[in-house]
Amino acid sequence: MNSFKTFLLLFSLSMLLLMVGGAIGGRNGMTIALVIAGAMNLISYWFSDKIVLAMYGAKEVSEADLPEVHRIVSNLCQVSGQEKPKVYLMPSASPNAFATGRDPKHSAVAVTQGIMKLLSRTELEGVIAHELAHIKNRDILVATIAATIATAIFHLADMAKWAAIFGGRRDDNREGNPIVFLAMIIVAPIAAMLIQMAISRNREYLADETGARLCGNPLGLAGALRKLAEGAERLPLNAKASTAHMFIVNPLSGGGIFKLFSTHPPIKERVERLEKMV
Repeated sequence: MNSFKTFLLLFSLSMLLLMVGGAIGGRNGMTIALVIAGAMNLISYWFSDKIVLAMYGAKEVSEADLPEVHRIVSNLCQVSGQEKPKVYLMPSASPNAFATGRDPKHSAVAVTQGIMKLLSRTELEGVIAHELAHIKNRDILVATIAATIATAIFHLADMAKWAAIFGGRRDDNREGNPIVFLAMIIVAPIAAMLIQMAISRNREYLADETGARLCGNPLGLAGALRKLAEGAERLPLNAKASTAHMFIVNPLSGGGIFKLFSTHPPIKERVERLEKMV
């Protein structure tokens, strides 16, 4: 069900791109925006592991340095039948973790020093299973596709804004409705961002479900999520908004309407879904 929801959201994002492209930039403008967005996000996708790991000062650790994590990763990979990713440690007291890499053969799991002190072995196993699920489900690829389409929409709206400022616009030699044109410039990027965030939240639900089945203990992951949410609030991670979606719990905070733009579902809902699996 979660995979089907992701497909519907990606389809909606694609339809929004076609609609915005036709209304704002025509076929040529849409093609240019899509090529620029594709090039930008392809570079990020190809080098995602190196970029994000370096951003948070993560260092690769051997089995001698972090034996417990390596054992958990090895055991879970054996169960799931996937290649063992590299293991990294982040020098942060804030409890959190993330997975990265363009495919299962070029992947990494990173944990903070804080998470090692906070969680029990069962809870840590649930967290690592969640991160391995992201790799197995190719969520980095899904996120890149969504980001490419959304970025193209942002570029189209930006191009239209500057075209309107410096001399009007041409829409395949036809005059369009200026109100619709203005609405596209303002509303389309917001709609694209909302859909992109919804895809991110849906992939978190899917990783929770897949990870819980992988480790065989939904309650272990549920307990970890509770502790991590409290720990991340008490000791915030100095995270970038562009990479917040990668962490198992959102390192950024916000309530009310900001939940619509959150990359993560509410912890309460994630825990309730995991408890229902039992």
